[in-house]
Parts: sequence; C-alpha cells; structure tokens
Amino acid sequence: MSKIHLETFGQGKPIVLVHGWAMHTGIWRAFAKQLSQNYRVTCVDLPGHGHSARIEPFTLERISAELAAALPERSCWLGWSLGATVVLDVAERYPERLSSLVLLAGNPLFTQTEQWPGMDIHLLEEFAEHLHENCQAALLRFLSLQVKGLPDHKAFLKALKTSVFECDATDSKTLQGGLKILKQADMRPVLSKLNIPVSVILGGLDTLIPVVAGQKMQQLLPSLELNIIDRAGHVPFLSHSLETAVIISRFMDEQCI
Repeated sequence: MSKIHLETFGQGKPIVLVHGWAMHTGIWRAFAKQLSQNYRVTCVDLPGHGHSARIEPFTLERISAELAAALPERSCWLGWSLGATVVLDVAERYPERLSSLVLLAGNPLFTQTEQWPGMDIHLLEEFAEHLHENCQAALLRFLSLQVKGLPDHKAFLKALKTSVFECDATDSKTLQGGLKILKQADMRPVLSKLNIPVSVILGGLDTLIPVVAGQKMQQLLPSLELNIIDRAGHVPFLSHSLETAVIISRFMDEQCI
C-alpha cells in the first residue's frame, strides 16, 4: 500500500473527510477544527494529492483500497464533490468501514444525462483538454466555478487558492484520472442499495451540482436525509461553515457509532 497522509483533530465519534478534485486536506483544516469541538475528525489526502503518494492507475478501485487500508476504523465518511463518488465506492467495496455517509455537494452521477441532472460533460472534457495546455489555468477556472454566484466570491476564491496552493500541485496524470472518474462513474446503484444512514448537503447556488439532483437521490434511497443551504455554492463548508457544521452534527448525534 502507498503512503496516505492523514490529519486528525479532536475526540469523540469518528468522521472521515474526503476532499474533491485537485484538492487536499488543507481545504478542510478550518472546518475540521470547527467539527473537532465535538468529534474526532480525520482528513485524508487522496492518492497523488497533497502529501499522499501517487498511484497508477488513478481508479476508484485503487483509491478505495488505499483509503480502506489507511482508515480501518468504522466511521462516518463524508465526501465532497469527487470525494462523494469516492466514499460511495468505499461503501460498496468496504461496507464494514462505514457507519454512516454524508455526501457534500456530491452527485452519484456527476455528469448530466437526459434522465439525470448534473454537470455538462462537455465542460469536463474542456477541463481535461485545458489540463494538457495549461494546468494551473485549468485549476483556477475550476476553483472560480465553485464560488460562482456567491456574494463574496472573490474572498472565497482567494481562500480556495491559498488552501490549494499550500502544497505542490497534483500531477496532470492524476488530475486526468480524477476527471475520468467524474465523467464515467455511475454510483446510483450503490446509493440505492445502502442500508446505513445517509445525509446529502447541497448548495442552492451550486453551479456544478443542481439542487434537483437531491430529489433524484431521494427517489433512489427514500430514507436519505436531504439538506439544502439556499445561498451556498459548491463549497458550503467555506461559505456557510456554521450551517454545514450544524447539519453534520445533528446527523452525527442521531446515528449510533
């Protein structure tokens, strides 16, 4: 197994935070410390991100194996964006690792189809193409999409940039692998069969994950708890950290671990 970087804060019920595409544990740090007042919060760098070693190929099967080996304790797993796809895959392959699941600005099918709301696949393909031409410019464009439409988007974009660039940039091959997962992975069958508590948190202003996706997820799994933060975008843990923490805390306290 490869080296997987973890950062842990606090004591109490365990919760694992899995970041999104091109990010690392630094994006969570302030929010993790906020949650750690009541819980033991572990942030994990995906393989090839932050301080975790690269893997090849960068596939869901390999990622889940690495995370399951690094995090053997049964916990609540929270996945944000690409991280939501990852934690759904962990739930399928290593169900003994999960006591409950939180999907934060995530979608079991990230790309839009005629029957499912999501991100325009052509936009993801553009990102993949731009990564070859100018990796940093493509990353900055993706960051700006995450805060688009927010009143203080410039301040949140600055915070995102500061967090992301505190570590060496993720290599292009790993980033391309992450985009491939977002384009191809369909975790709807996994979500529909889960028999653990599931909470979904979406932002009403998210330009990447349409709110209507939450209703579709509830149709797949009627027991799913759906939460909408009306004025949040794709990074509610930054823009609406208190509201997001309250939702997660309530969910955590209602579940027995």
